[in-house]
Amino acid sequence: MKDDDHVCLCFRVSKRKIVNYCRRERPAVASLISECLSAGTGCGWCVPYLKRLHQQCLDGAADPDLPVSPQEYARKRAAYRQTGER
Repeated sequence: MKDDDHVCLCFRVSKRKIVNYCRRERPAVASLISECLSAGTGCGWCVPYLKRLHQQCLDGAADPDLPVSPQEYARKRAAYRQTGER
C-alpha cells in the first residue's frame, strides 16, 4: 500500500496520515489513532490494519507498510460490509 492510499475508507484517512500521527504522537494503544480524523470509528474494517501500522511504528520500522493493494483492500472491505466477516 502506498502512503497516500486510504486505510480508513469511511473517513478517507491515508496511510501517510496514520503513520505520521503515530510517529508524532506516539499513542500508547492503537485505539488512540481514532483521534487522527476519526480513523477506525466507522465500519471497523480498518482496525486490524491500524493496529498493524501502530505496532510497526512502535517497533521503529523505517517504512511501515500494509502488504495489500488498494484494490484488494477495497474488495475485501466491500465483502466485510456485506457479511460482517473478515
